[in-house]
Amino acid sequence: MSFKILKTCIALLLLCIGCSKNNTTDSNCNFLADINVVASLNLNLSQYNQLTFPSNPVYVPNEGNGGIIVNNTGTSYVAYDAADPNHIYSECSILAINGVEGVCGCADENKYSLVTGQPMGNAELRCGLKAYIVESSGNTLFISN
Repeated sequence: MSFKILKTCIALLLLCIGCSKNNTTDSNCNFLADINVVASLNLNLSQYNQLTFPSNPVYVPNEGNGGIIVNNTGTSYVAYDAADPNHIYSECSILAINGVEGVCGCADENKYSLVTGQPMGNAELRCGLKAYIVESSGNTLFISN
């Protein structure tokens, strides 16, 4: 009977470990609030039409921490929070779109890929952009977290 209890305890432990949060996240990546995002973009509208072509990111205000940036990678759509995750939120930490890069407006001008969400050119940046889920249905993109 004790072997059965031990087996059950090991199974429960493995289940708990498998269901735990991802432990690879950096504890320093906590500058952005976990804000609920639910947005839909109609690609037939002129402000979003450029998303029908690859590498033409679009800024969508009033979503997430600093708005969201949506990009067509050529194979899928991606969406990232437009606030620099390596800064305390401020007006200067909102990313500007420069081609397929997001550039922070603060003095350090942190840069991020708007294809992968990863920092570019600065090995000291620990946090990549906060990603959102993008689902496509016809000519509409649904963005959420």
